[in-house]
Amino acid sequence: MKIDETNTDQAILKEIGERISAIRLNQNLTQADLAEQAGVSKRTIERLEAGESVQITNLIRLMRSLGLQQRLELLFPASAPSPIAQLKLQGKKRRRASSKGQQRSATGTKWKWGDES
Repeated sequence: MKIDETNTDQAILKEIGERISAIRLNQNLTQADLAEQAGVSKRTIERLEAGESVQITNLIRLMRSLGLQQRLELLFPASAPSPIAQLKLQGKKRRRASSKGQQRSATGTKWKWGDES
């Protein structure tokens, strides 16, 4: 099954469990062996492979034990600024976000009481 936006959460969990199970079997590991290597309980492996929910830290441990941790980069790639933002930054790294409601004064000086008129 292809995982896409039409799948339910439960269908995606089931597919992930089936894929983890297949990878584990291709590596000739029992559930108990994988659980020991990953530092999780055998019941966690059983639940994951059955399509039940598990903690993300346990999933990361399992992926590391199966040699799949580099695939997390595909799930959460590093964000890159847009080309326009890159031009504005001119090589400088952005350090903070600005509030949409605030604007800088045209002169670059700070506002003081009495400047409103």
